[in-house]
Amino acid sequence: MPTLTHTTTAGASQRIAVIGAGWAGLAAAIGVTQSGHYATVFEASKAIGGRARALEVTLPDGRKTTLDNGQHILIGAYADTLRLMQLVGVERSRVLLDLPMSLRFPDGKGIVFPRLPAPLDALTAIVMARGWSLGDKLNLLRVASGWQRGGFQCAAHLTVTELCQSLGRRVTTELMEPLCVSALNTPAHQASASVFMRVLRDALFGASGGSHLLLPLVDMSALFPDPAATWLVQRGASLRLSTRVGNIVQQGTTWQVEGETFDGVILATSASHAALALKESCLSATQEVANNIQQWATIANGLQFEPITTVYAWAGKACLTAPMLALRSDVACPAQFVFDRGQLGGPAGLLAFVVSASVGDHDTLTQQVLRQAKAQLGLSLQVVQTVVEKRATFACTAGLRRPPTDIAPGLWACGDYVQGPYPATLEGAVRSGLAAAGSAIAPARQGEHNNTDLG
Repeated sequence: MPTLTHTTTAGASQRIAVIGAGWAGLAAAIGVTQSGHYATVFEASKAIGGRARALEVTLPDGRKTTLDNGQHILIGAYADTLRLMQLVGVERSRVLLDLPMSLRFPDGKGIVFPRLPAPLDALTAIVMARGWSLGDKLNLLRVASGWQRGGFQCAAHLTVTELCQSLGRRVTTELMEPLCVSALNTPAHQASASVFMRVLRDALFGASGGSHLLLPLVDMSALFPDPAATWLVQRGASLRLSTRVGNIVQQGTTWQVEGETFDGVILATSASHAALALKESCLSATQEVANNIQQWATIANGLQFEPITTVYAWAGKACLTAPMLALRSDVACPAQFVFDRGQLGGPAGLLAFVVSASVGDHDTLTQQVLRQAKAQLGLSLQVVQTVVEKRATFACTAGLRRPPTDIAPGLWACGDYVQGPYPATLEGAVRSGLAAAGSAIAPARQGEHNNTDLG
């Protein structure tokens, strides 16, 4: 696990440019700053937070409220994210509703984890699941025990569907597929089983509390980005909003960003934006560095992406029995989950329907969700806003090759898409930022570069 305690033996402070002020970039800047170095964060937009950001909407009754560009959740296994939130002064109990893991459907069937130490919570939840036969439960316990004995490891080429083929159809559709699409944002028949197994290990069978759902009670900007920015500025970091970086130039062992000289650069933008920003850098770089950049960019440009759609709809009154419910989804009923924003610090009667790995256009998805709400919840709803993030996450497919953190000497990348054990989650982004910061400030890495990951 990355740490924030490293300091250089030579005692010389370094100047590190961080391009992008999303969760990964802010984590990288915190890592650099806490280690006694100087971070300058460049952000093209006038707001920080990247894809996890707040937006203002008007409700049907005329009230204005703050929502997010998509409904996000955290889980107890997000150790580094929670640690950084605490570091920058965010009080977890004030901003997050802590609930046991639950995949309960509107009809009451499904699985709910009790508040017990791991893995007893998972084992008890399986035994007490409603709507599953005794055979379903015993088979899942047998298969899960086998996964645990094997260290939750599997072949890289396996998909989640292939991994779960020995489980019954009900367990697959009511547990594994919802977990897969919510964690990996990739359909089970394409999703990486090895990454899914890591999620299962840490979230369901790891440390006690790892499976807990942590549902935000504030908008995503207030949850971490805004407090992180304040923490950074108070400690001497520089945050430059509305500053698009179009020029990263190698100059010997240093780099120039928009005419300023830095000891290193951390690219914390999307994969495609990072590859585009580096295109011009090849023209002035040494041949070796240009080759490294081109190889990294080839891998980054090979990533595919999945959308996430969030449909905010208005019921006018409190209507759900829990802050979050699972929904039965198929092609005609695309939403996998619904959140009651009234139970999460928002206006009563406001619901958020989440369609991970969504397929279809804005209007079609909206109408499908409204029909799904009528059929499964018995609710006739008014649309408030539909948000389609077309490139919300990379497609976490089986056998996927992800670009490494190291690009070239003095040049690193971070983001939820870089090499790592997690899919495109907030925790994956934060961990990648901390890892990039650790590489940037390590004196052993200055002037050295191991290119084996790119071979």
